[in-house]
Amino acid sequence: MRLAKPLLFLFFLKFPIFPIHSTNTMENLGLQLANIFFFAFHTLLILFNLFGWLFPKTRKLNLITLLITFASWGILGIWKGFGYCPLTDWHYDVLRELGETNLPSSYIAFLVEKLTGWLPEAGLVNTLTLVLALLALGCSVWANFGKKSSSTSSSANSK
Repeated sequence: MRLAKPLLFLFFLKFPIFPIHSTNTMENLGLQLANIFFFAFHTLLILFNLFGWLFPKTRKLNLITLLITFASWGILGIWKGFGYCPLTDWHYDVLRELGETNLPSSYIAFLVEKLTGWLPEAGLVNTLTLVLALLALGCSVWANFGKKSSSTSSSANSK
């Protein structure tokens, strides 16, 4: 546990996820805290959307967050463009206030660029994001509704 904090600090030095461009210290602190919150929350939500169906205790919540994600992409996307995510929008507002420019349209592309230095092509990112999200949704639906318990299937077979 003692090693985790220095490693995390070194990680952020190597990958400048949290830019500092503002001159107002208090404003900068608030923006930095918002940036850290959005980075952590949004990244964890993406990971939860992809893998939350694996754990029985989180399956229902995973299905709900996936449905909200797809609703955002599709319903809000009618007005904002398919794939719209308010978390990306709000985080990008914070990043722009911190002086970031030329942000990619996709949050996944942003993460890949910040973590590896490589900015993937938008079409590739959008396709992989949609395919993996649909796969996660299918797995979540299967995990929540498709799996029959052995006692249910055995009682159905005995009739």
